[in-house]
Amino acid sequence: MSETSTNLPPRQRSGNGSVTAPFVLPKWAIDMTRLAGRSLSRLLWKINYQGLENVPETGGLIIAANHQTYIDPFWIGFPISRPLRFLAWNKIFDWPVVGNLTGLFGAWPLEVEGSDPTAIRRSLQWLKGGGAVVIFPEGGRGKPDGSMIKFKPGAVRMALEAGVPILPVTIRGAHRVWPSTKRFPRLARVEIIYHPLYHIEPTEGAEARAHARLASQRLTEIIGSSL
Repeated sequence: MSETSTNLPPRQRSGNGSVTAPFVLPKWAIDMTRLAGRSLSRLLWKINYQGLENVPETGGLIIAANHQTYIDPFWIGFPISRPLRFLAWNKIFDWPVVGNLTGLFGAWPLEVEGSDPTAIRRSLQWLKGGGAVVIFPEGGRGKPDGSMIKFKPGAVRMALEAGVPILPVTIRGAHRVWPSTKRFPRLARVEIIYHPLYHIEPTEGAEARAHARLASQRLTEIIGSSL
């Protein structure tokens, strides 16, 4: 799938062959928003990006990051020119205005508690077609002091099934902007660090589950190393 053909999310096929496709803003509109958002973030939060050379321009990719605020997906995506899709907490899509905007910018709803086969199938289809998906393995925002909660293995399992690398990303300082204990964001310095790609070798058989757990622990270590 070419990069230009990934401006719209993949169509989700049901068991009877029907398809549905959530509407996403065209790339030119998202690019304009990225430029404005990055400029605003520099002004308000002195945002600093490191390791952007580690972001591949093409090819299937999982971008896995720690999660500190509701602004995280936008901060991660502002400097990346390729189309992105985000797995977001399904409850957000019920919020007035925010829910609609979240979908327009490429987010797909994910039921954080339990399994969500629809979101997983959609993401795998996008990845296998050469797209990039942003995932927060914690499943929710981390602790108010900025430390992480235990990673769920979903990002690693998806990377193994799709045969794509993971781009680990560390978000540092955002917990001071909008911790889970505060209702509104504040001003504080934020850093986004893009680490080198993490390639996970596939393993079959009885050891596959243990292999995924170890890979998830390693992903936690890489992201946590820059906190």
